[in-house]
Amino acid sequence: MLSATSAGHRAAVTSLRQRDPLPHRQPLCAPIGMAATRRRMATARLSVANALSSQTVEATLPAPPKLSFPILVNSCTGKMGKAVVEAAVSAGLQLVPVSFSAMEVPDGKLEICDREIHIHDPSESEKVLPSIVKEYPDLIVIDYTVPGAVNANAELYCKLGLPFVMGTTGGNRQQLHKTVQDANIYAVISPQMGKQVVAFLAAMEIMAEQFPGAFSGYKLEVMESHQATKLDISGTAKAVISCFQKLGVSFDLNEVKQVRDPEEQVTLVGVPEEHLAGHAFHMYHLTSPDGTVSFEFQHNVCGRSIYAEGTVDAAMFLYSKIQSGASKKLYDMIDVLREGSMR
Repeated sequence: MLSATSAGHRAAVTSLRQRDPLPHRQPLCAPIGMAATRRRMATARLSVANALSSQTVEATLPAPPKLSFPILVNSCTGKMGKAVVEAAVSAGLQLVPVSFSAMEVPDGKLEICDREIHIHDPSESEKVLPSIVKEYPDLIVIDYTVPGAVNANAELYCKLGLPFVMGTTGGNRQQLHKTVQDANIYAVISPQMGKQVVAFLAAMEIMAEQFPGAFSGYKLEVMESHQATKLDISGTAKAVISCFQKLGVSFDLNEVKQVRDPEEQVTLVGVPEEHLAGHAFHMYHLTSPDGTVSFEFQHNVCGRSIYAEGTVDAAMFLYSKIQSGASKKLYDMIDVLREGSMR
């Protein structure tokens, strides 16, 4: 069991926040020499006027054009897919009114953001997608399906020459990367699409690269809580654990404590009840061999908007790379973050 924050620690944090008020400022001395003051004031007014004039000119300059290209969200019947559709429409992207899902919907249609989307069974994807590619030549696919479909979907996208953003976790990741590299297709593949969490992952990778073995001998405990519908271990947890292993920690994935029971999530993890259907709470606890030193890393996310926005950023990043003819074609979210391609 991972330890909770102690009352003493909370008290210490509170005391740190109670800072002394700033000392009262003494009034500035009045300037001597009114003529010189008037000249300075006149010069200041002129400088301000010039600055405001420059700002006005800059303000009238046209804003850089927004990227607009077609995207297909596969699948948009799930909660994550729906969130991505909403984020994409809000960003001004062109939503292709087609998706694939084994979930039955009335009349085979789904309405999101006043857009009617035709839902096909996944078995029809190989027959339907080629016509979509012809109609939308700049198409980018965003994949939020299920872990068991990751590799087959990627193979189909590569076969059709479709660039894609893979937000679905699971599947054979080594095979996934090999499929994309062999096909020489543009793609963003990442176990985590949340921008700030990606930055944390990047920091972990830098630490693991620069300080290998720094935590040798330490014991690692990992707890991750997600909505009950998430079947696999979090891809983010896997990535963080991989960094800790490079830092010298011995840990096996079957040691991860996966919390999927709603009652435990509320009482043990502290998940707000309104976010039981969509959250990601992760805790990594390290203890020294003699038990005298401990480190704790934690990141908690409620809802799905952080992932949806990051996914749209990834699609925009990928579109820009395609348009520029970039030689590198396989990216992850750290590449997106380093590019500064975050809205």
